[in-house]
Order: sequence, then structure tokens, then C-alpha cells
Amino acid sequence: MRLAILSDIHGNLPAFEAALKHLANHKPDQVILLGDVVNCAPDSAECWQLAQSLGCPMLRGNHERYTALYNTPEADPLWSTEQFAPLHWTVSQFTTAEIQAMRDLPACLRLPGAPDLLLVHASARGDHDTVAPYTPEATLHEMFPDVRERWVVRGHNHMCAVRLWERGMIITCGSAGMALDGIPTAQYLLLDQAADGWRIQHQSVPYSVEALAQRFHTSGYLKAAGPMARLYLREFQTGSPHLVPFLRDYRRWKQTHTISLSQAVDRFLAG
Repeated sequence: MRLAILSDIHGNLPAFEAALKHLANHKPDQVILLGDVVNCAPDSAECWQLAQSLGCPMLRGNHERYTALYNTPEADPLWSTEQFAPLHWTVSQFTTAEIQAMRDLPACLRLPGAPDLLLVHASARGDHDTVAPYTPEATLHEMFPDVRERWVVRGHNHMCAVRLWERGMIITCGSAGMALDGIPTAQYLLLDQAADGWRIQHQSVPYSVEALAQRFHTSGYLKAAGPMARLYLREFQTGSPHLVPFLRDYRRWKQTHTISLSQAVDRFLAG
């Protein structure tokens, strides 16, 4: 069995299309999407529709959760603020039926014929966990309680990685739309089943970052989604983290003086 596993497309249609074209040459038996198809770039609806057209298994990522819960009592009040304007854009692109379909997506996946493999978005515990090289074993046990599969494949962290632990191996497949390892490519994972487990091949595919940047402007997204969209654009262009470092600085600046979100983004990007 050969699996092609993609995660974290984040509305980046040029990258998604490039990854699908590349993986077709490898003739996988199954394509699997681990979530976060939507949000952050302009073309969430187009990426969602392309994902649906594949007829493949798909998991719910934290960004599908944000989108599905946005207009419900379960929504975080912070989501209605300017800081989450990109999410406002994303939600506006979908029908009620599509949003319900996101809510109904499973959180994990086990495949017939692969009893040693578990697929999740972030962890078996939730959709927002980070697995790093320094994550303590005790924390990994909390993230993957009662998991007995030797091989766990996940997305969420936007960097390709392999983490050994006492139960086996945790493989992070990278991001098909928003790589954050300093190289803006479309990443995905090939897994080949073998007698002793799985052979791992991380893939990195060039795509037109310029075409994506144009969509930020021509779609109206950059204007509608406000200052945070500028940070997302910089992340896509550089393949490096901007949003999380910005929020850290923004919280610190607000403790000492009044500063608007737009002013803070200007300051951060200038620095």
C-alpha cells in the first residue's frame, strides 16, 4: 500500500494543485487529508471543493473547527474581533451545508489493512497540540492516550519531522500550503507499507508563490481580512513564522502603551 498524506493547505490553491500534480506521478493507492484545508489564504472555498472532488478520507483540523463553530454558542468571543478577520472572510465563503460537513469530519483515522497506523491532525487528544523534538515522553503519553499503533502520522506543525518515542514513531507530514521551515514549497508525505512497518518519504514541491500573492490582492482578501492577512502573506512568501511571534510582541506592547492592531503589524513587519 502506498499512501499520499497532505495536511495544512490553508486556502493556498496554487500549492495544493502543485502537490496533487506531483503526487499523481507516484501513483498512490490512497490520498488522505489530515485537516486545515481552509483559512489563512484567499481560496479556502476552492481548496475545499478540490478536496471534496478527490473523494478521499479527510480529518477535521483546528481551522475547520474554527469555521464550523464561528456562528455558534461554542465560538470563542475573540473570533469576532479584528484579529480574526481572516476567519470572517473564510466563513463567508461557505454554505451552511459545507460548514456542517466540516463539523462532521472525523478527528482521527484508522485504515483497514494498516492496523499499525493512526492518522490525526495534531494528536489523539486534540487538534492544537504541538509535537517537538523536546516534547517530554510524559506529554506524548497525554497526547496519545491508549494509542497502541506503532506509527502515528500527523500535521498541524507545518514542518516535516520524525519523532521517536517508546511506543514507536510520530511522523509530522509538513504543510501542503503553508510550510514554515524557511522554504515556501508544498510539502506532503509518501508512506510505503513494508513487512516491518512503513517507509517514509517527505516531499517538497515548488509552486508559484507569486500566483498566490496575486490572489491576496485580486480576490479582495488582503483588504477585507485586514492587518492579520498581511502577516499571513509574509508567512507564505518567506516560508517562516510571523503570526505567532507577532502575537507575542503584540501582547507585550499592549501592556506598556496603547497600540492598534494595524500599528502593531506595521511595527512588527518594519522590524
